[in-house]
Amino acid sequence: MSAAWINEPKAHPLEVKAAPTYTPGPNEILVRNHVVAMNPIDNTTQIRGIFPLQYPAIMGQDVAGEVVAIGPNVTRFKDGDRVLGHSVVFATQEQRDGAFQTYTIVRTNLACPIPDEISFESASVLPLGLSTASCALFQDDDLHLQLPTSPSQKPTGKTVLIWGAASSVGCNAVQLAVAAGYEVVATASPHNFDLVKKLGASQVLDYHNPAVVEELLHALQGRELAGAFDCIGFSAAQATATVVAASQGAKRVVSTKPVPADLNRLEGVTVKQCRGDALRDNHIGKAVYEDFLPQALKDRSFVPAPGPLVAGKGLESVQGALDLLQKGVSAKKVVVVL
Repeated sequence: MSAAWINEPKAHPLEVKAAPTYTPGPNEILVRNHVVAMNPIDNTTQIRGIFPLQYPAIMGQDVAGEVVAIGPNVTRFKDGDRVLGHSVVFATQEQRDGAFQTYTIVRTNLACPIPDEISFESASVLPLGLSTASCALFQDDDLHLQLPTSPSQKPTGKTVLIWGAASSVGCNAVQLAVAAGYEVVATASPHNFDLVKKLGASQVLDYHNPAVVEELLHALQGRELAGAFDCIGFSAAQATATVVAASQGAKRVVSTKPVPADLNRLEGVTVKQCRGDALRDNHIGKAVYEDFLPQALKDRSFVPAPGPLVAGKGLESVQGALDLLQKGVSAKKVVVVL
């Protein structure tokens, strides 16, 4: 039992040392981690120290591995099952819920079996991106779209705008929206257009283009928006809100980042941030991780994306992987094999 610890705010590098032994409680499983993935929140926490943690702490939220123990009331999983899971350390502040360690506690409503044909590396790219996209698209206080199914829901005739669709969250959002019966119009860098279209977007426009707002308005003519999801934040939130304000349909924008204080508030348009772990305590966790994802992965109607970029092996490689993510990657998820 060991972990990559952050001992105090802004500490660098992480320190690999012993970790406690955990026992799963009701509706929990203990996972022996085979692969863990990096997320921007880990970088932000380490570099800026703005997210509250109980130090020393264990960060990380994406795990893929093997079930080694189950808690009371668990019927979906058994010892030896291959699973992916979203660990929720930033919500609970408990070391047992961090991903960057040998074993992690995962709630069963945030875990899914991994089909044999999907590697641990590929499976590890999903959890936080999937959870964040699910919160934004389906929660009552966010876009409140109808839930995804496999096979996909019948077309609703409505469109969802997804800004930054080649990001980890964006790749999940495109697939979820399509599975829920919505057309997706998206933005991405040109070299990622093919990826986003393959995931199901009907149109993809270049968000680097100074005329992208006008191009989006043209693309959305005659369409009814069900809402918009900004997967990048900051200036992208303003651009997304501008498009929504001038389009037909729902005037709602959800962002992965805090809403800028200087955002030009457009009449009738709501812009709000979503938390990627809020689904742990509502019906969305079960709807996605239990009712939708197992079958969707099995029949390949939902695929892990973006692909994994393996940055090393062992917990000693986690710091280097975080540093690589901080430098910037495109349409890849940085992962470490344990």
